[in-house]
Amino acid sequence: MSDQPTPPAAKPRTVRCPACGGPSVYAPENRYRPFCSGRCKLHDLGAWASESFRVEVQEDDGAEEANRPPLQ
Repeated sequence: MSDQPTPPAAKPRTVRCPACGGPSVYAPENRYRPFCSGRCKLHDLGAWASESFRVEVQEDDGAEEANRPPLQ
């Protein structure tokens, strides 16, 4: 056995909750991380399910495909 003292545990980081903007502890003890609560986590899930979050896509006019060689 070693007589060396155990190092102190690192203080958990506090981050901004992506849903409400409030403080959220980013540690294994927070089962909702990076969210501050179960409510914020479900709110975010609902936004994804209702397609409130979208990625913009530029329409393709097909010009690039016309210049490609045919696949063999």
